[in-house]
Order: sequence, then C-alpha cells, then structure tokens
Amino acid sequence: MSSRGRVLITGVAGFIGFHLASRLLARGDEVMGLDNLNDYYDPSLKRARLAQLEGRPGFEFALLDVADRDGMAALFASGGITRVVHLAAQAGVRYSLVNPWAYVEANLQGFMTILEGCRHHPVEHLVFASSSSVYGLNTAMPFAVHHNVDHPVSLYAATKKANELMAHTYAHLYDIPCTGLRFFTVYGPWGRPDMALFKFTYAILRGDPIEVYNFGRMRRDFTYIDDIVEGVVRVLEKPAAANPAWSGDAPDPGSSPAPYRLYNIGNNNPVELEEFIAAIERAVGRPARRTYLPMQPGDVPATYADVDELARDVGFRPATSIDDGVRAFVAWYRAYYGV
Repeated sequence: MSSRGRVLITGVAGFIGFHLASRLLARGDEVMGLDNLNDYYDPSLKRARLAQLEGRPGFEFALLDVADRDGMAALFASGGITRVVHLAAQAGVRYSLVNPWAYVEANLQGFMTILEGCRHHPVEHLVFASSSSVYGLNTAMPFAVHHNVDHPVSLYAATKKANELMAHTYAHLYDIPCTGLRFFTVYGPWGRPDMALFKFTYAILRGDPIEVYNFGRMRRDFTYIDDIVEGVVRVLEKPAAANPAWSGDAPDPGSSPAPYRLYNIGNNNPVELEEFIAAIERAVGRPARRTYLPMQPGDVPATYADVDELARDVGFRPATSIDDGVRAFVAWYRAYYGV
C-alpha cells in the first residue's frame, strides 16, 4: 500500500467513478472501488467499464451495495482508506417519480453508511457528489453556492440537498473535512444511456425521432467528463477547511465554521438544447427527426454554474467546447457499439 493509503471510490463502475478511478490509477494512487452493478441501466456497460480497471496495479474492487450497513462497516474496518469520493447514488430525475424508495435507500441510507464509516475510521477528506438539481426553483443565474437552495422540484434533488446537510452535520460534530460537488449535466465517452446525449445519438443513428422536452426551450451547462474529473482530483487534494469569516448573522450556504465546502463544477456556459442537438448532428453526420414535448415534471428550464469559488480555491475552470466533447462521445459510441 502506498504511504498515502487508498482512495475509496463508491460507484466505481458508474460514468464518473470509472473515469475518476482511471485518472487516479494512472498517476499512481491506490483505489478501492465499490459498486453494486445494479440494473438501473444496462449492467453490461458497467461491467465493461469495470473490465477496463480490473487488473491494473493498485486497483481493488468490492461488489457491495453502499446501503449495506454491515458490509460498509466491514469495508471501512479493513483499514487503509484515507480519502473517500462518494459517487454512488440512485440517479435520474424522472425515475424518482416512478421509484422514490430507491432514492431513499441509495441516496440517504447509503450516504449515512459513508458518514458513519468516516466518523469511526477518520479520513483526510470526504468528497461527495451533489447535483445542479438542488437549485430547483431558483432563477437567478448563474447558480452560485452562496444561493439558498430550499426549493427542490424532484425527490432526487431533495436527497442531494439532504446529503449536503448530513455532511455538514458530520463535519461540525466530528471534524470530518467534507466537500460537496454540484455537478452540471456531465457527458462524454462511456456516458450513461439514460442521458440525452446517449439517447439522441442512438436514435439519430437508427433514424428514429428524438424527444425534445419543453419544445426545445431548454438550456443546460453541459460539462465534459474530463473537466469533471480534473475538478474532482483538484478538490480531493484540498481538504475542506473552516471559514473563519463565516457568520451566523448572515450564514453563507457555501462554507461553514466547520471543515465543510461546496463547489459547482460546470462549464459556466449554458447551451441551448437545439444547439446541443446540432452538435450531435454534425458529429454523427445525419439530421435528427424531432418530436417536441412539454416540460417533464421535476425538470428545470435552465442550468448555469458559477465556478468562481472552484477557480479561486483550486485554480480550475471547465472549458471543453460542446463540439469537441460531443465529437469525442460519438467516436466512442461508434467504436463501442460498432456502428
């Protein structure tokens, strides 16, 4: 084991977890990866990602559900975990309308096992995934971590907000450095099949119509996976610290007198949905047939990340263009599926 110990990455067979593990292994870190390989989307894609990691020096894998209290307690008790990146969660806004209990079990109970593990087996830093969805009904743009986020519009968003509150409590009570990362519409190679880029590419290549919600009047701060990973790695190396200027008279939601921080990781450049579709058309080399539909419950019309704190504290701003990122995804998709 390296002198720095192991990084525990939950959800390691997921989109972000896989890319993060690859990056850390490439620079010589030791990674304990955890995943339950559930069937929310095609598990064969998760196993294919995992196959890219297994056998690499420094990588271990545990087939384990993060909500398994006994299993997680045993994992932490095995020793050697010095940093944690918690990415495992039940994802998806629309699915939370269909199967809400999955979000309670994975996102709330699952996060509790992480916090308890870090409490009883202290770590240098707990970094956990939050989401741009927490901004909910907020309309002041760009979204900043200093804004109040008390009006979520989906259960998924509510569980992510709850995670932030739970982490703050443990940072305050047990002095655990905790940093929450609000990801903005992550896309790129090995992406999730339930996300728009994957679904649109699949449909366009087959000649099927794509479903365009809110009649195309959507704007998203699409963020390329390499930018997400760069942000996570930089934040992981900077454990959260107390903000000595924090005041209870004017409480800043983005920091605390406890070792707790929040950051947005987004491209800081919202793109119209029609522009995003056009980039896919260019990369695929075929036009899309559109079916326009109203806004779906739980969705928001726009997202836009203020990343000033991320730039100030870790010196990084995502900057990959939509054309470059979409082109990389389509190239991966064609190679992976042979189309």
